[in-house]
Amino acid sequence: MTSVASKNMWLRRQQCPCGDWKCYVTYEGDAEETSMASQMVKTESLQSQAMVAPYVGMVFKTDDDAFEYYGNFARKNGFSIRKERSRLSPQLGVYKRDFVCYRSGFAPARKKLSGEHHRDRKSVRCGCDAKMYLSKEVVDGISQWFVVQFSNVHNHELLEDDQVRLLPAYRKIQETDQERILLLSKAGFPIHHIVKVLELEKGIQGGQLPFLERDVRNFVQNRKKVVQENDALLNEKRENDTMELLEACKATKEADQDFVYDFTVDQNDKVENIAWSYGVAVNSYALFGDVVYFDTTYRSITYDMLFGAWFGINNNGQPIFFGCVLLQDETLRSFAWALQTLIRFMKGRCPQTILSDLDPQLRDAIRSELPATKHVTSIWNILPKISSWFSLQLGSQYAEFKAEFDALYRLESTEDFELRWNQIVSIFGFGSDKHITLLYNLRASWALSYVRVYFLARMATTAYSKSVDAFLKGIFSAQSCLRGFFEQVGVAANLQNQPHQELQYMHMKTCLPIEEHSRQILTPFAFNALQHELIVSMQYAASEMSNGSYLLRHFRKVDGECLVIWIPEDEQIHCSCKEFESSGILCRHALRVFIDKNYFQLPDKYFLSRWRRESSSMFYDDHSVHDKDDEWFQEFQSLTENLFTASSITKERSGYIRRELTKELTRLLNEVRDMPESDGAPVDFSLTPTD
Repeated sequence: MTSVASKNMWLRRQQCPCGDWKCYVTYEGDAEETSMASQMVKTESLQSQAMVAPYVGMVFKTDDDAFEYYGNFARKNGFSIRKERSRLSPQLGVYKRDFVCYRSGFAPARKKLSGEHHRDRKSVRCGCDAKMYLSKEVVDGISQWFVVQFSNVHNHELLEDDQVRLLPAYRKIQETDQERILLLSKAGFPIHHIVKVLELEKGIQGGQLPFLERDVRNFVQNRKKVVQENDALLNEKRENDTMELLEACKATKEADQDFVYDFTVDQNDKVENIAWSYGVAVNSYALFGDVVYFDTTYRSITYDMLFGAWFGINNNGQPIFFGCVLLQDETLRSFAWALQTLIRFMKGRCPQTILSDLDPQLRDAIRSELPATKHVTSIWNILPKISSWFSLQLGSQYAEFKAEFDALYRLESTEDFELRWNQIVSIFGFGSDKHITLLYNLRASWALSYVRVYFLARMATTAYSKSVDAFLKGIFSAQSCLRGFFEQVGVAANLQNQPHQELQYMHMKTCLPIEEHSRQILTPFAFNALQHELIVSMQYAASEMSNGSYLLRHFRKVDGECLVIWIPEDEQIHCSCKEFESSGILCRHALRVFIDKNYFQLPDKYFLSRWRRESSSMFYDDHSVHDKDDEWFQEFQSLTENLFTASSITKERSGYIRRELTKELTRLLNEVRDMPESDGAPVDFSLTPTD
């Protein structure tokens, strides 16, 4: 356990093939490391095929290189080696190395005390004389190792490939496998199940692991005592570090009244769960708390706590941090407390929609604590599981299934979804597969044909997922105690939650009055989305029906027909694609009808406040965020607004300001960093303008 904790305090949390969410966690780099390891094995295999026998005069840079080379040669030829003698000198240090066959020499006779009974084990040593002796010499100031004696004459039978891998020297359990074995063992897996899981993960046949089941059993038994000792130390560390974290929360609250935190204790009065947030995050939630993503992908193996973080999306399409929680377990009770605490932090306001992963306990907690909130399972949390669930089962058919699933996910009609789902189940012979059953039972929370009526504010995208992942990697990259982790979260969260006005030239592409009017109101992110829909709307033909509705068709029929209902009395428009209901941005179909109706400006109701430019300024206008006497914020706001307005008129102005402002801000930042860190006066970091 110590080796795992020292490598990385935080692990990615995934679901085990057995269906348990607690027992199966992986390092974020596992897939890449596995790929690299596989490539290394292939490279070593190719090298071994071309390997020549060691010879007298052969040169190596180090004695380790020589041992590795001789070891690879031995494996290819059916035996293993060991290190025998070494000799030292004051000038050269170790200057002689002897490597011999594993059956070299004879086992020393064991003395039996009277009354003792020993098993008479036959020794593998038989006096084999195969060897490679090395000597170190310094040539032109560089140390080199020369082979001074070599013999490949054995007095025993050499092993075949399928036998030599079973020699003790080659039955090594790699560190990544050790970590997996310990985690599965801690989760209660018996040894033979652990071996089976490893075989499934590596995609190999039974009995083809580079170690035996008894090696796994011996490894687990040998580590039990170490694990028990480490658990005792870790329990003490958890208690001490958790109390330090609580003290840090108290100290932060005393310095910043807008900071909020809460915690629970168990029956022994030990801290159980802790949640916290910041004043700037609460203000962000007031503007952009309509959609929340609850991320629970990381777990600390050091502290045995689950880390949950709440995110939103601002009017520039960037993730914003709302708060986080550390939970001792992943039960319905803990998740329910976490959700209750979030709503309490955010002054009782519940989100319209919440996104999360497939965890059944979390799903039940959301249903219980947020009954009026729509629950969506984000597709980026489902796709990795699709691979682990079905790739081995389907084999060569998996690529075809993946393509079918992607198409199924994007279907607009629930009727089409149900029909196609039944066809896929029949084609691939899933029958009563538990994962297929799970996906179908939860279809109303992930399939677009069901969730497109929920407001998602463009959060269910790959770009948003990558941004959140980058934020989390940033705070988990540094290995530290809980207090250091708390400080890292605070720095990252406050930087992320500052209002950023994008310095971006918004180029007109259609010359339509609607486009010009929208550019004056929307942020660059929202305007670009609307502009794209406006451009594509030109490719649709609108046919007015007798009841005043419109039927929209693409000229190349790249998608199905869409029905747009127009209510002129209230200037209301509704499209069957539900894009506005989902993102808050009007779709191409509705825009086409507005153009046909000769609208020069869109009705104000179709510019949601969350996508307007002025929503960024509201951060500065909220006097609860900063001291009323601190007038430089208002001055900064006025200057930046005037600068952005003047620079967005032409592309040349925008480019000039981008270059010069970056250079000037970099200069100021370097000067500030050279100043003393403290002059004795407290500094309020609750709101710091950034570029």
